[in-house]
Amino acid sequence: MERKEEKDGSDKPEGQEQGSGAAGLTMKREIGLWSAVSMTAGCMIGSGIFMSPQGVLVYIGSPGASLIIWATCGLLALLGALCYAELGSLVPESGGEYAYILRAFGSLPAFLVIYIIVLVGRPAAITAVSLSFAEYALAPFYPGCSSVPQVIVKIVACSCILVLLLINFWSSRMSTVLMNVCTAAKLFSLLVIVVGGAVGLAQGRIPTESLLFAFHNTTQQAGRIGMAFYQGLWSFDGWSNINTVIEEIKNPKQNLVWAVVIAIPLVTILYVLVNISYLLVMSPSEILTSDAIAVTWGNQVLGSWAWLVPLAVALSTFGAVNGGFFSGSRVCYAAAREGHMPQLMSMIHVHRLTPAPALIFTTAVALLLVIPGNFSTFVNLLSFLSWLTYGTTFACLLYLRIKTRNLHHTYKVPTFIPVIMLLVSLYLVLAPIIDHPQMEFLYIFLFVLTGFPVYFLLFHFQCQSKCVQTATMHLQLLLEVAPTIKDH
Repeated sequence: MERKEEKDGSDKPEGQEQGSGAAGLTMKREIGLWSAVSMTAGCMIGSGIFMSPQGVLVYIGSPGASLIIWATCGLLALLGALCYAELGSLVPESGGEYAYILRAFGSLPAFLVIYIIVLVGRPAAITAVSLSFAEYALAPFYPGCSSVPQVIVKIVACSCILVLLLINFWSSRMSTVLMNVCTAAKLFSLLVIVVGGAVGLAQGRIPTESLLFAFHNTTQQAGRIGMAFYQGLWSFDGWSNINTVIEEIKNPKQNLVWAVVIAIPLVTILYVLVNISYLLVMSPSEILTSDAIAVTWGNQVLGSWAWLVPLAVALSTFGAVNGGFFSGSRVCYAAAREGHMPQLMSMIHVHRLTPAPALIFTTAVALLLVIPGNFSTFVNLLSFLSWLTYGTTFACLLYLRIKTRNLHHTYKVPTFIPVIMLLVSLYLVLAPIIDHPQMEFLYIFLFVLTGFPVYFLLFHFQCQSKCVQTATMHLQLLLEVAPTIKDH
């Protein structure tokens, strides 16, 4: 972030006070192209590639079809990211989906989206990946145990969240450096798995089951195919995070497109190769019976160095949590700046120039969710919420295309791409409800309904007591934060 000064004196209209609005705070553009690539890849590569291959194989039924699912998930992520890049050029504001829905459909729909994302979506994502980090970080200390004590897991998950709060509070640059380091480590660990599979292939260790029955037992059920995509797409989730920090990207109209075009195909190729490596080393039946596929692979290939696998997964998830923190706090900050969250959330630290109140709020909610937290439950909730939000955002792009058809677009995708992505989103939202309805979906619906009275009471009619204003003032002084101005 940076301070921006306005000129004094003669330029001002007569009668305007000298120095009124003389200084403001705004985000500093510190994210270059390679940091943007690193953030995109880093947010995508979390625990999914080490855990989801089993889930994809369970639902799709055959190793050959599972590889097609993985490649298709990468294609969908790329098409979605290209749509988001066009939206970023039309609405160059931080906040991602929230900013686009606000400009396209207005205040109430945008508030309902941010109500879900800020209070549930982003903190739940941070909590889910933190729990995964804790599981793998503790695995080497509990050899031979089927599971790590949950109390210890949750303590380590909370510690992970608090450490990353301090890093993101202290410096945005420090957070991006950590992201770059973790992304490099993630790519290296995936390359180790790819090379391990290639060595196994050279040694002739190929499970005949994978070759002879590559497409045997492939399911024909639409619901199971949709669930297989859910498992695969969870590993690609994070492809849209770069749009939430667009005001901090250098030359965003160019670098945003290049970042996704470089990062997503790279991650897709690595994911497919990693899955091939798993299938070269293990048979499909071994994959299906494994509790942790990456650990089983490491035990078979790395021998005494197998401990590197849980270490690599822990490092990967730590970087993914950092990416979630970095982008999640910006969504909260952007919503507060538009008046859809308490004013305090739109302020940044006057010395550190980081969105401290938004970071603290996201941390507090994530820590609360750790207490009842369960990784698999969070994955199901987040997949549903993500594609509900993505579908609404793709509809925004189609609407803005019509609304701004006479304006020059610096970047534009073919119309069939957002149409396809909108249909895919509808399928991925409706398929689990029809095929496998769960109580969690009802809870989400009821939670959305509570957003209506909150919006009208607190934000539309501005029914806020003087106590809230006084508390905001005191917290502003305590946290040393100040309001911001927009930078386009």
